[in-house]
Amino acid sequence: MLTERNMAIEESRGSRQRTLAGFWQWLIISISIITLFIVVNEIFRLGLIIGRLALQSSYLYMLLGLYTSTVFLLYPISSKEIYKRNPYFFFDFILFFITLCISFLFAFKGMEIAFEGWMIAAPMPYPVLGFILLALVFEAVRRTAGPILTLIVAGFAAYPLSAGYLPGFLGGVGFNIVSTINYHAFSLESLIGLPMTVTGNLVIGFMVFGIALVLVGGGSFFMDFSLSVLGKSRGGAAKVSVLSSGFFGSISGSALSNIVTTGSLTIPAMARSGYPLHFAAAVEACASTGGVLMPPIMGATAFLMVEFLGIPYLTIAMAAAIPSILYYTGLLVQIDAHAVRHNLKGLPAEKIPSLIDTLKKGWFYVGALLIMLFFLYLRAERQAPFYGTVFLLICSNFRKETRLNLEKIKRFFIDNIQILGGLMALIAGVGVIIGSLSATGVAHGLSREIVYLAGDNLLLIVFFGAFASFLLGMGISITACYVLLAITLAPPLVISGLDPLAVHLFLLYCGMMSYITLPVAIAVYTAAGIAGASSLRTGITAMRLGIAKYIVPFYFVLNPALLLRGTSWEVLLSTSLAFVGIYIVSAAFGGYLTGVGTLSPGVFRRLEVFVLRPMLFVGGIFVGAPERVTDLIGLGVSVSVAIVFYCLNKMKKGKSDISKA
Repeated sequence: MLTERNMAIEESRGSRQRTLAGFWQWLIISISIITLFIVVNEIFRLGLIIGRLALQSSYLYMLLGLYTSTVFLLYPISSKEIYKRNPYFFFDFILFFITLCISFLFAFKGMEIAFEGWMIAAPMPYPVLGFILLALVFEAVRRTAGPILTLIVAGFAAYPLSAGYLPGFLGGVGFNIVSTINYHAFSLESLIGLPMTVTGNLVIGFMVFGIALVLVGGGSFFMDFSLSVLGKSRGGAAKVSVLSSGFFGSISGSALSNIVTTGSLTIPAMARSGYPLHFAAAVEACASTGGVLMPPIMGATAFLMVEFLGIPYLTIAMAAAIPSILYYTGLLVQIDAHAVRHNLKGLPAEKIPSLIDTLKKGWFYVGALLIMLFFLYLRAERQAPFYGTVFLLICSNFRKETRLNLEKIKRFFIDNIQILGGLMALIAGVGVIIGSLSATGVAHGLSREIVYLAGDNLLLIVFFGAFASFLLGMGISITACYVLLAITLAPPLVISGLDPLAVHLFLLYCGMMSYITLPVAIAVYTAAGIAGASSLRTGITAMRLGIAKYIVPFYFVLNPALLLRGTSWEVLLSTSLAFVGIYIVSAAFGGYLTGVGTLSPGVFRRLEVFVLRPMLFVGGIFVGAPERVTDLIGLGVSVSVAIVFYCLNKMKKGKSDISKA
């Protein structure tokens, strides 16, 4: 039986991935079991692996070898069908075997690498083996993330060779080729640097929890819960999509997987309720993308933030709560406006499950999340997801529909490799980028140069950071984008006086903009493909529905009170004004204002489109801005426009009554 997660993988990766069976499938399962055993041993300090393997570097080399090597078995050299067969599979097996052997050799040599300074001068033939391992990692990145990111990673890997010859802030400490290879392969600052450390200590556990949650029916539970809460409201099908995709995306951490898994259900439901296909696809794209920014889990990137900032994960999750709710508020307001303007009703009562029954059946899903949050509160971030996973897998057996069987257990271990294999290759590549910037010292010089070019103008630095984040988010994963920005752009923004946590969340939000922004808009293309809708119309609609994503980051980076950084009064006032501002902005785009009515009074359409609604939009932005003067101006403009629309609607209604008479 195909699980939700398996369907997501098959749909999203499709022809790119090789389907393994028989011996090869059991090999993948065995590797998955061994890897999880090593991770649990390290996280809980069980001491079941002794001696040299207890070193952090040895642990990371083992993870690199076990996960990255499987990429060559699962992803053929090309997506063409012929490359999935022999003799190409034999060639991929050789790459798998070499990756595994070199990584484990380095793991067993962990003590010598650390205490004999191999990062500076490694004995032969280890630099050669280090070069081979780097090349294999680049190939794994190409197979899973595509050629663009591979070229970026390879270019940064070679950067130390030319850094000593470049002028200005591009110049730095130069390395020869052997020193460069040694640094990348054997230091704790590159291939097995910060991203790999965070992944090994934190991310794997939360990804495993997400896999287990979906395996035992978590996606269906969130869908039923969303139906029971919002299904009866006007435009209920779209609101259900927003809520279910937000929940699921927060746990899965992948916008595209989220779209494929929930979108295959929500997009047809929205279409049956009367929403145009392009609108339904745009709603799903926006909702799924926002899930990555929504607590409690927020995908892998939030855990990298923990290491960069040196603060507890729970602090980051709490700070991210208000911005994510603001984003979803803007989305829901526009969906509601569309439902009002097109007279769309809620779902039929017979299609809406009982909230009480849903919670009774899915109590262990909620329980697992609460257990995980409890351990996060205790600052046991590394152990929390494993406690939640064990609770979930045990309690799922209390219901026949979610009970584990051999097929589900096999699927659990296979999914672990399918999802984490590609992620680990990507993380290793990102580590190489960090290593080059750190070794040459360019990251610090670039920060100073950015501040100098901006002339200490805070707004200019912020807009420059947003634009750079958007560009870097086009074509590469949000994890890679965030790490690059955290090294290069976060320091100058912090130096300018901005709150460090606000800066890092700002970069994360801006990096995610490209997922719904044309021409890249990979989330839009995925959702449009499921709906069979025009990608262009879907993209334009998604940019309108997701307008809050373009505004909210500027609100909180300039006003950290929205991240719970301030007094209770500051947080309350700033949050209230931000919600009012986002509501007004979204109403201007959606064309409906509560208490006023629709914002399209027929004969006055040009006045509405070119004057009044733009004024309402600007007024809404001013209301949410951090300065109190702009708040008052925004409120004045918004109220004035609302009164004008109210009067125009009254005039329209009066003419309609006269014509009927």
